[in-house]
Parts: sequence; C-alpha cells; structure tokens
Amino acid sequence: MAFVVLTGGPGAGKTTLLATLASMGYPTVEESARAIIAERLASGLSRRPGPSEFAHQILSRDIDKYVAQRPASTWVFFDRGLIDALAMVQNISPIPDDALRTLLTRYPFHRAVFILPPWEAIYANDAERDQTYAEAVAVYEELRRWYRACGYDVHEVPCRPVAERARHVLGVLAARGA
Repeated sequence: MAFVVLTGGPGAGKTTLLATLASMGYPTVEESARAIIAERLASGLSRRPGPSEFAHQILSRDIDKYVAQRPASTWVFFDRGLIDALAMVQNISPIPDDALRTLLTRYPFHRAVFILPPWEAIYANDAERDQTYAEAVAVYEELRRWYRACGYDVHEVPCRPVAERARHVLGVLAARGA
C-alpha cells in the first residue's frame, strides 16, 4: 500500500484522527514539529529555533521517518510529513524547481492527501501549540494551496466526530485504490 498524509493547520484534529487510525491497526507516523518543540522546552530553550533552522530540522526528521518506514500491506498514515516541511522551507527560501521535483519524486505519498479544516469548536492551545486560531486558518489555506501545487489531490475531511472522519478517509482510499 502507500504512505498517506493527514495535514491541516494546528488544532484541527489530525493527531486525534491519527490515534483513531492507529487503534484500528494502521501504522502511523507522528509529526516532528511537536517533538522538536517538546524537546526544546524540556531543555529550557525557546519553543522554536529560528524559522529556517526549525523548518530544516523538521524536514530532516521527516525524511528519516519516511525512510525508516517498512513496506506495509496496508496504509501508513503520517501526521503531516515531509511535504509540509518542504512548504515551510519553501516559504523561507524558495527551493529550485528541479530540487523540489527530485524531493517529491524520491519521497512519494498517495495522491490523495487529507486536509483537516480549521475547527474552532475543538481548537485549543497546549504546551507545543501556541498559534492563534487565525494563524491556524492561514496555515490550512497555505497547505491546501501547497499540496495542490505539488500535484496532490486534496480531500477535505469533514468536521465530524473522529470515527466518522476515519471512515471518510478510509472510504476515499478504498474508492481510489493503491
């Protein structure tokens, strides 16, 4: 099967959806940004290094996580993933088109990407999430544009209970095949 991306702005329910898919037996890969922030806070540092360093740290970890995945007989779900990290890098310092194409080809994901829209009713800040809801909306809009520009089919996951969200994702994948 293929690697599948769950993306969207902060606080949209990606991690909860990922946990639900994991409880259903699907392999999952957690996002890197939260781990980096948690490690920095535990070390007494600021949440994030400078934007460029942060983006490159996330990209490096996401590539490592991608490479570490073994071929599976089922879908492997990524909470964000290296294409989100490429968007961060691109926003800071544009990646030459040929280099971007090489990275997108080297680390492919399923053509169907699932984006979770901003959902104010569930949005909350925590130790690793300090963005405002307005910033979460802006991230969502940027990611939706970015994935389309990278040639992915962006499927919006409806704001419904998590079990319905999981059924939606699995239904789209079943209809699309490998």
